[in-house]
Amino acid sequence: MARLKDQKRRTSSSRAWLTRQISDPYVARAKREGLRSRAAYKLAEIDDRHKLFKPGARVVDLGAAPGGWSEIAASRVGGKGRVIALDILDLKPVNGVDFLQLDFLDPSAPDRLKAMLGGAAEKVDVVLSDMAANTTGHRQTDHLRIMALAEAAADFACEVLAPGGVFLCKVLQGGTETTLLAGLKRDFQSVKHVKPPASRTDSAELYLLAKGFRG
Repeated sequence: MARLKDQKRRTSSSRAWLTRQISDPYVARAKREGLRSRAAYKLAEIDDRHKLFKPGARVVDLGAAPGGWSEIAASRVGGKGRVIALDILDLKPVNGVDFLQLDFLDPSAPDRLKAMLGGAAEKVDVVLSDMAANTTGHRQTDHLRIMALAEAAADFACEVLAPGGVFLCKVLQGGTETTLLAGLKRDFQSVKHVKPPASRTDSAELYLLAKGFRG
């Protein structure tokens, strides 16, 4: 009876999400393999195809909770690499990952991340951003919110990446802002949209991949 009442209280969108979760093979696989989220497979698939990580690389993971991307990054850069993760939500410890709990849009966030790296002069090889604002259900509003996060992440990436570095961030279908694309094409040798197989086909999410930071 309690489950029936709970189902009635759910909105149609939350019921649809729950149905997708229950039937999603990536969710089941993540549970079997002990990974924190199905999102881990998105990053793994992107790396398998586009070669983001090298052993010993230094990585910043923005919007890290619950830690799926950080797990993949830490495993692929190895013990000599380093991963620094940030999220407004708490993150249970991940081996090989240093965590800062803070809103990335907090004015102090970039400097605190740089301090964790060892100072502004220290550079990284990869900046990841899986950040997403809470959705409103209004497509244009949601698009603007996630693009604001993408632009902030791109600005930070250009401050901390070493020459040849990589930037990967979540965006939504509906047209990446021309100013962001123009800036990335100026600062990186290659810029493209990618959608890994682990992304749901009915999802509007895409990933913007920029490689070869010009420095």
